[in-house]
This record gives sequence, C-alpha cells and structure tokens, in this order.
Amino acid sequence: MANDAITAEQMRHYDSYTINTIGIPSLVLMERAALAVRDEVLNAFPLNLQNVVVVAGSGNNGGDGLDVARLLHIAGVKVTILNIGNPDHASDEHQVQDRICQYYKIPQTTDLGVLNDASLIVDALFGIGIDRPVEGSYADAIKAINESNAVVVAVDMPSGINTDTGEIMGVAVKATTTVTFAMNKVGLTKAAGKDYAGRVVIASDMGTYKVDD
Repeated sequence: MANDAITAEQMRHYDSYTINTIGIPSLVLMERAALAVRDEVLNAFPLNLQNVVVVAGSGNNGGDGLDVARLLHIAGVKVTILNIGNPDHASDEHQVQDRICQYYKIPQTTDLGVLNDASLIVDALFGIGIDRPVEGSYADAIKAINESNAVVVAVDMPSGINTDTGEIMGVAVKATTTVTFAMNKVGLTKAAGKDYAGRVVIASDMGTYKVDD
C-alpha cells in the first residue's frame, strides 16, 4: 500500500469500502489500529509506562483509545481512562469498547487532574473528522495535555489539527509521536500539523484498502 498523504474524505472512502464492500467489520479495523498504537507505546517508550492516561473522546477515535487502554492493561501497564465529552453521544463502537474496559475494571474518570501525574498520555480525543474549532471540555483537556510533562502519543491525528490543511482548530495537542492509520494524512505534512505531530508512524498494515475512485 502506498504511503502517499491523503485527505480525510479519501480515508473515509477507503474505510467505507473496506467495511461495506470487502466486509471487514469496523471493530476489526479498530483493533488493528489499537494494536499499532500499543506496539508503538511499548516499544518506543518503555521507560514511560509508570502511569499511562488514555484521553478518550466520545467518537470512534475515543473508541480506539479505549481499545488501546485495554491492550496496555492486558500487557501489565497501569492505565487510567480520562473520558471527555458527552457519553450519550458515544458511537456504537465506542460503547462496545467501553463495556470491555468496564469488564477489565480499568479505572475511568472525568477529572483532568489525573493528567498531572501521567508519565505517558494517549491522545484519543479527535481523529480525522474535526471540522470546527475545539471548544469547552475538549479545549480544556487539550490545554491540560499540553501543560503536562508526559510523553504524548496521538491516535491517528493530534487532536485539534485539521486533517486536510494542518491548521490548528483553535487549540491542538502537541504530540511526541503520532501513529496514523493506513496512509499518511496531508495535515501531518504541512503547516502547524507537521510540528504538532512529532514523529509520525504510519501503521500501513491496517486491512484498509485503497481502491480506484
């Protein structure tokens, strides 16, 4: 698979084709994404695993984060989930991952203070779909992430960075590393996105298939 940088709309098209035409369920793609993030966390930051905090939004990017939390927990890492946003708006996949995390009794909180002692933060607030300025509790969470001393690993995109332009949508996470899925994103290669992404890791073996338009 080529690693050419693509837009959010192109990525949605490839995901839709993979899920609806090929028949690979979205939860399978979510698991592959989470495995890629887990591997990066364990392999690249073995000295920063004392207190991992996964910051999860209510959409599928947050679902990826919950999946990462479970995989790290199983690997013996101390993990806490910081939930941001309205749980009533959680995507179906997010709800599935939340139930699994509850089964594993992974601690969950809405208190931003948990970030104060974090050694590593997984940013799973927003993925590729952000199209308006970040506000409210999400903006507060991003500011708290940036004020921490922790290593920050962003899931797919640093939250608050526009996938197509690389611009900051009001406020954005400044990541140490970004693990992006299937192919690189245009917003990680230009403008502020290039700096805010940190080191970009492309998890290309995602089962997401690029097809001719």
